[in-house]
Amino acid sequence: MTTSLERGSGRFRRVMDVATALALLGCVTLGAMLRFPGFDQPREQWPAIALAAVTCLALLQARDHPRAAATVAMGCAAATFAQGYLPTPLLLAPLMLALYWVAARTDRWTARMSGLAAMTVVVITAMLDNPTTDMLLLRTVGPVLWLLLPIVGGSRARLRAAYLESVQARAVYAERTREEEARLRVAEERLRIARELHDVVAHHMAVANAQAGTARHLAPTRPEQAQKLLDELTVTTSSALIELRATVGVLRQSGDRDGESLEPPPGLDRLPELVSTYASAGLDVTVTTDGEPRPLSPGVDLTAYRIIQEALTNVTKHGAGRDAAVRLTYGRSRLLISVTNDGTPAAPAADSGYGLMGMRERAHSVGGDLRAGPRPEGGFEVSTALPLHSLAPEELEAAP
Repeated sequence: MTTSLERGSGRFRRVMDVATALALLGCVTLGAMLRFPGFDQPREQWPAIALAAVTCLALLQARDHPRAAATVAMGCAAATFAQGYLPTPLLLAPLMLALYWVAARTDRWTARMSGLAAMTVVVITAMLDNPTTDMLLLRTVGPVLWLLLPIVGGSRARLRAAYLESVQARAVYAERTREEEARLRVAEERLRIARELHDVVAHHMAVANAQAGTARHLAPTRPEQAQKLLDELTVTTSSALIELRATVGVLRQSGDRDGESLEPPPGLDRLPELVSTYASAGLDVTVTTDGEPRPLSPGVDLTAYRIIQEALTNVTKHGAGRDAAVRLTYGRSRLLISVTNDGTPAAPAADSGYGLMGMRERAHSVGGDLRAGPRPEGGFEVSTALPLHSLAPEELEAAP
């Protein structure tokens, strides 16, 4: 389709060039036949017509070779006016078109030099044939003014073509960057959903596994406690389904009415409920708060909750001890969170797995920092510093 259009456009331009050349040849023929009172032009017109024909043939290639066409046009114009013809616009028409293509297809310096050379050649040859003052203005000022017109018009055409090209380039660049930004947003959204799913599944499955194991251990000897744990297991799995539904719900379309019924994301206000869930799995969690609690932005609130949740899940899965300590310290601009376990961790590599990676990504996404590793006195610690409010994108780049 595109190739056929390009071929059709090329054939149309070729037809237009041939028609223009024939029109210019007619103009020169008419100009050679004109007679002016008080001025004797050559009686034979064929030399001027022959030179004009050579110029018109050269103009057929003026789009691709403007300098060569202008050189041929200047030579033929000089030969024409040297025979005694008066430089009228009709005789200057082929040279004017050649200068137009030079101004439109080359740079500004080349256009100016070509125009100056053409004016000089025409004026000198017109004055050499008849150096008297007869029709002096038509021999000097007239050619200069007429030859300035195509240079100005060609320069404007070149500037407009450059402007349109720059507009098209900006449009292409904007389209490309928009696609890249869309791909980046999709990748970030996928990462965020994967992180949410990991936190929800890891937390609830770890707690459910611990509750089920404890219930199986107590079933022969303490059936009442085992039944209580099974009831709590039902609550745990129900909570897991609710959070999974809320997480996967972001994939729905904005017009889906069911999406309006999704519960808000969890925050530190649900920390007591989280602690009680781990307590039912056999993990003793103590929470200490230093400083005056202050409201957090939604992003920081969710990040703090998820980091504590993932850290306690790691204690449940890997920690040898059955107790953990959570400390919240509210500073002037930062919320410091530490989750410690006094037992020896079963997973020796602090940087392995997606849990620690997800916690670091969450902390960095709101302008915070996170560290995790064994404690010198034994056990394992996860500590993070989060801003009390989410940072803007330009602030995130400047944040350490």
